[in-house]
Amino acid sequence: MAEKPVSAWIRLPVMFVLLLIADIVAEAIISTVDDVPIVGLVVGLVIGCLVLLVYVGLVRWLEHRRTPAELALADALPGLGKGVLLGFGLFVATLAVIALFGGYHVLGYGSVFGMLNALGLMWTVAVGEELVFRGALYRILEEKTGTYWAIVISGLVFGGVHVVNPHGTVIGALAIAIEAGLLTGAAYAATRSLWLVIGFHMAWNLAEGGIFGTSVSGSGAGPAVGLLRAATTGPELLTGGQFGPEASIVAVIVCGVPAILFLRLAKRRGRLISRRQPVAS
Repeated sequence: MAEKPVSAWIRLPVMFVLLLIADIVAEAIISTVDDVPIVGLVVGLVIGCLVLLVYVGLVRWLEHRRTPAELALADALPGLGKGVLLGFGLFVATLAVIALFGGYHVLGYGSVFGMLNALGLMWTVAVGEELVFRGALYRILEEKTGTYWAIVISGLVFGGVHVVNPHGTVIGALAIAIEAGLLTGAAYAATRSLWLVIGFHMAWNLAEGGIFGTSVSGSGAGPAVGLLRAATTGPELLTGGQFGPEASIVAVIVCGVPAILFLRLAKRRGRLISRRQPVAS
């Protein structure tokens, strides 16, 4: 007989805290080499994979699941691929609208090596943050609160942590909570796969800072490391200001549409969990 998982109220803080520590350590390590050509890319890819192994180990220890279905290897490439297309497509659509209203300007070319190193960094960031906020916080909360409350709570916490960034703002944090928290939570509810949300997160951030040279979540990263050197001008409501396009009303609207579609898909597939409904194993 299979062992029962540890209580959700114990698993939640333990997994959240340990994965958060792993994420912080991973990002600290990659930050030491993210400006070294190619090394940043290689180290970032390796560190991200190690954080995935930490998640698998925690799931085996606390939930007695040898292979997490949400990280099924068979879904890795297709899930990441779909997520990358979604993330890149939504960011390009967001930036296109901002540019249409005169808010985005290309100043010149940056660095191909900078873009490649940004890929390593963004892979590490996407893996770490999605495992913390969707793999642990959202997934375990959903067992007790249901899908909708899990999306709301995990989204607000996810947005809230971005306030501490150098150019973090409450408006930017709320925007991320709505656009990214809602979208990734809804996407996970519909697919029950972490690969898609990791791919989305990585591609959005890579396009934002590594390709188009805009600030990423108020971190200040962007023009110095991207493939393009660029600037945004105009109302913060349009451009997101120093926080970056994520704080733009355009991003909220652009990401809000697929979030609603993912929720409808989750409902059609019978994957919305009510508060009293047990989560299928």
